[in-house]
Amino acid sequence: MIFFDLFITFFKIGLFGFGGGYGMLSLIQHETVERAHWLSTAEFTDIVAISQMTPGPIGINSATYCGYTAIHNAGYGHIMGILGSATATFALVLPSLILMILISRMFMKYMKTRTVRSIFTGLRPAVIGLLAAATLLLCNRENFSTPMENPWQFLISVALFAATAFGTGYLKINPIRMICYAAFAGLLLLY
Repeated sequence: MIFFDLFITFFKIGLFGFGGGYGMLSLIQHETVERAHWLSTAEFTDIVAISQMTPGPIGINSATYCGYTAIHNAGYGHIMGILGSATATFALVLPSLILMILISRMFMKYMKTRTVRSIFTGLRPAVIGLLAAATLLLCNRENFSTPMENPWQFLISVALFAATAFGTGYLKINPIRMICYAAFAGLLLLY
């Protein structure tokens, strides 16, 4: 049954998705697009874009939209899609809730120990790797086109990507403003 598979998939993502929502994106993409084939790459890209623009954590927003889309693509109706959204969202949040309840007291007691500090030092490169993987997964044909297919779209996409990275990373422009600037530039230049 797809609801059970949806729950197990997002529970695993919630359990192993270190680094927050952006770190989870590569796991969500792998599980929903590549392994289970619930979504297409284009649908996943649209979900990520919508998840970034809506309030709330991107990982939870993505799970909500993926749950709905997966159930809808399986041939179920709107109400079942909402149940799919709730299932995926609950499954993604459940491991964190359980772990926080179990370890909150122990963490406060042992957070200054060398072992705990070493664990967090070891997790930092893994988080950076997951964030880099999420970035690379979004640098695909659907988002950037190719120089052979549509050179204008490819050049504009690369330029917007570079300008956004430079603006948020070096100039410290608010990411929300950069999203608005990039959307406006995309509308002007690509249509």
